[in-house]
Amino acid sequence: MAAVSGEETVVKGTRLAGKVAIVTGGGSSGELVGTGQAAAILFARQGARVLVVDRDSANAGETVATIEAEGGQASLLEADVTDSEACQAMADSVVARYGALNILFNNVGLGGPRATVVEVDEEAWDQTLKANLKSTMLASKYAIPKMIEAGGGSIINIASVDGIRAGVWENVPYAAAKGAIVNLTSHMAVHHGRDNIRVNSIAPGMIHAPFVSSIPPQLRELRRRGSPLGIEGTAWDVAWAGVFFASDESRYISGVTMAVDGGLLAATPLSMRFHLGFGEGRGQQ
Repeated sequence: MAAVSGEETVVKGTRLAGKVAIVTGGGSSGELVGTGQAAAILFARQGARVLVVDRDSANAGETVATIEAEGGQASLLEADVTDSEACQAMADSVVARYGALNILFNNVGLGGPRATVVEVDEEAWDQTLKANLKSTMLASKYAIPKMIEAGGGSIINIASVDGIRAGVWENVPYAAAKGAIVNLTSHMAVHHGRDNIRVNSIAPGMIHAPFVSSIPPQLRELRRRGSPLGIEGTAWDVAWAGVFFASDESRYISGVTMAVDGGLLAATPLSMRFHLGFGEGRGQQ
């Protein structure tokens, strides 16, 4: 079973009591906890019944096992959410198992190639947009009618700071897909607000998770120092934001993108020069 380091203290509550959630990309994918896995675990700890969806049933099973070991309720579904029929089956399945659908956490994504627009391979472009953007659209397409039947709900889309500003790498396909998710979020919020469905997105910043587990130590340190808070984020930080958006505490919030980035988007490169080792006068911790 994957470790749940960074969240050693199990905090249980009732913020999502009585709610039913789908978490896509919710399987374990290594020693580090990913955002989908963390979200599924936290949703269950707060009282939700969770359908953990992943292309790999073994990975999804590890997340479900963690939840059940803590006394929560969860089940797994092996599915490719870039496929329309699979997304329809996912929506039908969660209602068949738990009677309703209240929360959708769209977490499936693919980093794609590191390439500028003149370097990117067309097939890689298509694959990256399919994994990140099409999956979000299709999962929402079939979840929304189920949410309407339940009286409303909350959709949380995972975007990225790279979808708002140029990031560490020249990753045009990924950045374009995540930027589109930000825009899709606002459109969905407007189109389905009168259905009592809130739609928000989270833009993670320098998160240390499976997605970037293989980066060189020097780059990991630079990412940390580039944040105004001077710390890395974890999947749990993203998942706690997801709990807020999923709960009734955010009942009057829709169509927004929340950066979970340690203040990264508030800064310019020059404002962080002392912390990055240029100039004198402020600490570089």
